[in-house]
Amino acid sequence: MEHVQPLDRPFPWRAVALAASVVALAAGSVVALVHRPQQTRPVAAAGRVQKSPALPPLRPRSRISVLVLNGNGISGAAGTVATSVLAHGYRHAIPADAPSLRYARSLVLFRPGWRREAARLARDARIATVAPLDGRVAPEYAHVPLLLILGAN
Repeated sequence: MEHVQPLDRPFPWRAVALAASVVALAAGSVVALVHRPQQTRPVAAAGRVQKSPALPPLRPRSRISVLVLNGNGISGAAGTVATSVLAHGYRHAIPADAPSLRYARSLVLFRPGWRREAARLARDARIATVAPLDGRVAPEYAHVPLLLILGAN
């Protein structure tokens, strides 16, 4: 073994291993802090509570109009549900017929920026499906941000 040269003094391998582990821990801590996901729930830390970023308050029901479309063909269904929506405090609930009377499920559709209000309307009306509005409605209803379509269920 001619290529291996003996060391004249003892090599401080323990000190090097300790230093390497300290550097690795420090680097891991920095990476963990930089890439930490945003917390969304209050977390108690050292006796203090950190609050997540506040969402804007929901628009009050009394300022929201809802278009209730009968998509199941049952006479008077949209009017009955519109009355129930008004009882929950919504400003307007406009009953009308959907372009198709063959909806299998009821759903709540919303315009951009109205997702949270649509979820509340779905809870109020006991409807499980909420989705963004991807089509067009008649021009007279262009101002209505939430649509409730009644299906066969």
